[in-house]
Amino acid sequence: MVEQTLSIIKPDATKKGVIGKIIDRFESSGLRIAAMKKLQLSKCDAQQFYAVHKERPFFGDLVEFMISGPVVVIVLEGEGAVLKNRDLMGATNPKEAEPGTIRSDFAESIDANAVHGSDSLENAANEIAFFFAQREIC
Repeated sequence: MVEQTLSIIKPDATKKGVIGKIIDRFESSGLRIAAMKKLQLSKCDAQQFYAVHKERPFFGDLVEFMISGPVVVIVLEGEGAVLKNRDLMGATNPKEAEPGTIRSDFAESIDANAVHGSDSLENAANEIAFFFAQREIC
């Protein structure tokens, strides 16, 4: 089934200059970019986007990290896009990520882990709507 999912190339990866390499991983795996933009999240944006983690001890650090530099938000589309993107990303902790995954190759730590990806179709729809108007997705 053709699905849409959200990916965010995080500040650590944008600072390293690996945006193109990460996008190539998506496209080479058969995912299509349906929308994309580079932006600087405000503190309010980051707090709202990650509100599900508000009560967790890492919330403040996560927000600060996500506003520390520009991010690239991408709507990926393709067969089984949610799971395919999660497989491409690898484990949250790059030390546990399979070789050849985005996090294994580009992430620095469990906090600075290069990319975010939606974990379900429902969350993908909500996350996509957070960043994109329907008219921006082609």
